[in-house]
Amino acid sequence: MLALYIFFQTLANSFLDFCFLLGYNKPMFRDIFKFKIWGDSLGIDLGTTNTLVCVKDKGVVLNMPSILALARKNGKLIGVGKEAKEMVGKIPQDILVVRPLQDGVIADFDITQKMVEYFISQAQPYRRLIGPKLVIGVPSQATKVEKRAVIDIGMQLGARRVHLVTEPVAAVIGAGLPISEPVGNMIVDIGGGTSEAAITSLNGIVISKCIRIAGDEMDQAIIQYLKENYNLFIGEQMAERIKIDIGCACPGSQKKTMKVKGRNLTSGLPDEIKLDSEELSRILFPIVEAICEMIEATLEESPPELAGDIMERGIFLTGGGACLEGLDKYIFKRTHLPVKMTPDPLFSVVLGVEKLLDDGDLLSLVELTPDFK
Repeated sequence: MLALYIFFQTLANSFLDFCFLLGYNKPMFRDIFKFKIWGDSLGIDLGTTNTLVCVKDKGVVLNMPSILALARKNGKLIGVGKEAKEMVGKIPQDILVVRPLQDGVIADFDITQKMVEYFISQAQPYRRLIGPKLVIGVPSQATKVEKRAVIDIGMQLGARRVHLVTEPVAAVIGAGLPISEPVGNMIVDIGGGTSEAAITSLNGIVISKCIRIAGDEMDQAIIQYLKENYNLFIGEQMAERIKIDIGCACPGSQKKTMKVKGRNLTSGLPDEIKLDSEELSRILFPIVEAICEMIEATLEESPPELAGDIMERGIFLTGGGACLEGLDKYIFKRTHLPVKMTPDPLFSVVLGVEKLLDDGDLLSLVELTPDFK
């Protein structure tokens, strides 16, 4: 097989040289022979808000919003990722903006397949005779049907094999914590659609809890509060900017303020108000409280030996929602346990998946082997 590949590659290069001598220096000739026998091994963190893709030996190559813009008439793809996100709230009636992932799992199979196909084409743009190996992170509480949907998408896109790994395990590996040792690690992953708390030991999850309350819920709480208290209607992108710029779990010593623009529901005209971080902390309090209750419920079910490890090692926060200012301090106040951020909270899962691409033995130990019968 290798000898055959080298022969055809040499023949292709010779043909290209001949074409260039004749003056046919066109991209079409280069594209014809832009192929490989084996597709690269890819790791995917398929998130509600963002999808990240890594390639073996190349690192993280793609980080895009999990959103598409489609034509209503024929379903034609108009924009994906950042391009589609910029269209939110600004589209005419003949364009539909869709988030195909809800609460960390696939909500629309066909549209998710289109999105993943586009992301894979961006990660490896060349032709391949045999598809890539995929390692994909999924929520620990995903059902058999939801896991099956992820595998089906990968196989329909030509993958030679699809491996599933729970996101908390991938996050532990990505954070550099000891996954294979008899040591308890507690990881709290706060994403866009879900928040997960898990205790891991010896290559697996001992106990985990998951709630469908996370970053997106924070955005919706901001939108609803401004509508009810200021008669101001804002979009999702403005709500997200408010959360990132002045969002906090508890009021800090320094109060931050921000001008918020939207549409006045009484007059119907554009309007502007000032919002401060102290008021925003009250808006986000119910969501932060729900996340803390999930963490406490997980700790309550922890085996006593692992509870001792967590008391010594602390709780590790990861995911975009974990970047909310003051969240670590609030969780410490509630649990009286050390709370630390992982080195790259936005990339912990995909970095863990990347390590699994290089370590087949560890992948065989931590991958999910669900019964789909």
